[in-house]
Amino acid sequence: MTLDPIQVRVLGALIEKEIATPENYPLSLNALVAASNQRSSRDPVMDLGEDQVRQALHTLEDMGLTAVVRDSRVPKYEHLIRTVLNLRRDETAVLCLLFLRGPQTPGELRARTDRLYSFDGLEAVESTLARMMAEPSEGEQAMRPLVAVLPRQPGSREARYAHLLGGPVEAAARDSAADRPGSRNNFATGAPDDQGGSITERIGTLEKEVSELRTIVARLEARLTTTPDTEQIPE
Repeated sequence: MTLDPIQVRVLGALIEKEIATPENYPLSLNALVAASNQRSSRDPVMDLGEDQVRQALHTLEDMGLTAVVRDSRVPKYEHLIRTVLNLRRDETAVLCLLFLRGPQTPGELRARTDRLYSFDGLEAVESTLARMMAEPSEGEQAMRPLVAVLPRQPGSREARYAHLLGGPVEAAARDSAADRPGSRNNFATGAPDDQGGSITERIGTLEKEVSELRTIVARLEARLTTTPDTEQIPE
């Protein structure tokens, strides 16, 4: 099961609206387009058309992940991912956030799940992630693992986690680089910033810059401590 970015966004929007606004769920096509293109709580922000969302729904339905509800004049859509993947409520919330906002740290996941699931603390989030990363036990039919940990970014205290339904984790790690300061997280390119390079190279560059700054400061101090000749004022 490999989903493209549009399918991931559509599925994430359905999961979010089912939990956060159950009174408006299932969603019509127009409501689903609006939820997919929402400007808040989305990373990256997308601008999808009805045809794109409709095509994603057809593919997801073929995969058994969505279904059409025809009990009204307007067809509405619901997700089936909790049943298909045998997800618990906490796992569903985490997967939803990873679908909608890309790779995140446990701290970010805990802070953003308030409307979807209430975790007792950071350890509860980490426990959920560990469960989603584990291989299925013998005889278990669930599709696992669902999540993988990404290489820790330079200067980051926490590792980020990404879902595995959108392809190899290497792609998720590459896309997450666009979240670093100074970069633009663009849906079309996903281009990382120009702060790449190994930690050793970056440390060497910083040390060189510090040495140059120290030299400049020393020169300024030398100038300030030099006492100019005092002008003689005639009597």
